[in-house]
Amino acid sequence: MQYRRSYIPGGSFFFTLVTEKRRPILASAEAIETLRAAMRKVRQARPFDINAMVVLPDHLHCVWTLPAGDADFSTRWRLIKTGFTKHCDPDLRGILNASRLSRGEQAIWQHRLWEHVIRDEIDFERHVDYIHYNPVKHGLVASPIDWQYSSFRKYVEAGIYPTNWGKTAIDFAGIGHE
Repeated sequence: MQYRRSYIPGGSFFFTLVTEKRRPILASAEAIETLRAAMRKVRQARPFDINAMVVLPDHLHCVWTLPAGDADFSTRWRLIKTGFTKHCDPDLRGILNASRLSRGEQAIWQHRLWEHVIRDEIDFERHVDYIHYNPVKHGLVASPIDWQYSSFRKYVEAGIYPTNWGKTAIDFAGIGHE
């Protein structure tokens, strides 16, 4: 299948990145800080806004908005994944298969990422809600406020969500790729 990415300069995008074989490599505070450091470094060189984000043990979701005239999210993600891989605990790297060995890759991330172009304000809001509800969906917490690796608390502080938002099931048909 030919997969074509949608590159929209200055666009907003929803992303899903999954760890190789869904290993819980993002389960520790150390791993989260390594991911944050990789993202900070890339954002310094290639700015973008992180509108919402959640990091779970084996995957992450986020919405980014790129600067006007810039559509290159692929390079940003490649640099973030590489930065994380170079600086993470070596025990997280896993066992390499022949394909990865031949390309000099590590077994941290699945090869691809999943992206969706945010079409409008309603699409943006639904994807942000999906991100913030994701730890509840996966049974990790009873409420989004209880998951510390999420932008949810910033949304509560800004008055966008009440503290008890997401304590009941929410229908996200057609959103996400896990």
